[in-house]
Amino acid sequence: MKVLVLNTGSSSVKYQLFKMPEELVLCSGTIERIGDTEARIRHNSSKCSVDKPLTIPTHKFALKYIVGLLLDKDKGEVQSIEEIEAVGHRVVHGGHTFKSTVEITSEVKSKIKELFTLAPLHNPSNLEGINVAESIFKKAKQAAIFDTSFHQTIPLKAYKYAIPNEFLDNHHIRLFGFHGTSHKYVSQKAIDYLDNKKAKIISIHLGNGCSISAIRNGESKDHSLGFSPFNGLIMGTRSGDIDHTLIFYLVNTLNYELDEVKSILQSKSGMLGLTGFNDLRDIIAEAKRGNKKCKLALEMNAYRIKKYIGSYVAAMNGLDCIIFTAGIGENSKLIREMVCSEMDIFGIELDEEKNNKSKSGILEINKNNSKVKILVIPTNEELEIARQTFDLFK
Repeated sequence: MKVLVLNTGSSSVKYQLFKMPEELVLCSGTIERIGDTEARIRHNSSKCSVDKPLTIPTHKFALKYIVGLLLDKDKGEVQSIEEIEAVGHRVVHGGHTFKSTVEITSEVKSKIKELFTLAPLHNPSNLEGINVAESIFKKAKQAAIFDTSFHQTIPLKAYKYAIPNEFLDNHHIRLFGFHGTSHKYVSQKAIDYLDNKKAKIISIHLGNGCSISAIRNGESKDHSLGFSPFNGLIMGTRSGDIDHTLIFYLVNTLNYELDEVKSILQSKSGMLGLTGFNDLRDIIAEAKRGNKKCKLALEMNAYRIKKYIGSYVAAMNGLDCIIFTAGIGENSKLIREMVCSEMDIFGIELDEEKNNKSKSGILEINKNNSKVKILVIPTNEELEIARQTFDLFK
């Protein structure tokens, strides 16, 4: 079965075409900055490599361009659209409704739309990708894989908020958790590496969006993101944890409109708000030049992660392994060093020489006598989505 995986963002489409169950990647690529004058396509397969600027006004145009590459008579991977039997879509928020991967129906799409307000940066573009894919791949089965599904194993004592019971009972207001596809993939890799199905693991997903999960026996037990993907760790443009009375103060005392506050906390805070830079590489470079704001932002970022590690060690009564994953987690040696410094009380001891190395696959960066394994594991959300899509339709 050929499975196309689509991860549709607000201004991008990531894709991979798999031959399943062999898990063979036939091609992969990204179209970035859709609707911008600086849109770009990056496409790789055994037959061709494309990296060039394009005019990509809409998601529909982007997907049609991708299909054109797939069907190219000389360089394409399929001879007809019908060869693609299934399309797997990443959907960020599944609410209380979706506990596993589902085939997409009109009812499923309606539920995804109902959750727009809880994941405004993600669910609208996820649904747009589904609608466009249905119009192009008319005979393919479509599957939705939800970031929230992996966290359905979080116990009531951890996901319930200390607010009146009616808000959970009648309105399903609770911690849902996100980045579940990534946390599931890398934690299973760690379990196999450790050869320990009962391992107590802390998985740290660090990208523009960030989250941290406590995982025991292969199941999510707690998570830093909650009702929506706003709280927890300091992110690229999102504040993470704040005192919620700050919102009332901004509105009632400083006379901000609610929409303005939402924009500030969602799009103008985090590392961007602290430094004026949105790219961690720029922030690190500025910090090395002596920029005090950038130095402080890096310290705050690492400190927040440390606090969550401590709380999750307590919640699981122990720790066997820490995972760093996603763009920053996999590539920033400095962040890994800052997070793991002065953590020997938990048995976390980083080996600086190992941390400075790079390799494909799993990289172990702890000292030989460290009680806790520190692993850098490249995430592969697309492969996890392909697996779940294939399992649904095989």
